[in-house]
Amino acid sequence: MSIEPAAKTPSETFTEMVQVVLPNDANPLGFILGGTVMHLIDIAGAIACHRHTRSLLVTAAVDGLQFLHPIKVGDLIILRSCVTAAWGTSLEVEVEVFSEETLTGIRRMTSRAYLTFVATDHGGQRIKIPGLILTTAAEKQRAAEAELRRAERLNSRKLLEERLAAAQ
Repeated sequence: MSIEPAAKTPSETFTEMVQVVLPNDANPLGFILGGTVMHLIDIAGAIACHRHTRSLLVTAAVDGLQFLHPIKVGDLIILRSCVTAAWGTSLEVEVEVFSEETLTGIRRMTSRAYLTFVATDHGGQRIKIPGLILTTAAEKQRAAEAELRRAERLNSRKLLEERLAAAQ
């Protein structure tokens, strides 16, 4: 007999990561590498999802990642993540990325991405996750937008699978 996991609110999943951008993280122009930002986005997203599911997770998709502004060596990179929607075995998390100039405190958004994670057991089989309790209008709006992204994501996946099957 398994116990139904308890539903959680988005605020229970909120995560903030901060680190300084060092020369080892940068390209020859002195800006953080895009791949490093993507890596940190995946980690921040996974932590928020772990807080929701308390399970093992795998990254299934990344949507809407754009780099709006570069982040310089010596600046802080701040990542904020929060679960936006939860389905049977998968969930979506929004990750916002900010830069903060260490000497002035000026902060600006540099990226935003939506990631989908799937909860699994140790054998890699999908497992049921808790629901998401939406109380505010903003939370309900984010969840509605997540449903639209999910529909598009599932449609794109289906088309890709069909193309791959046809190519074999």
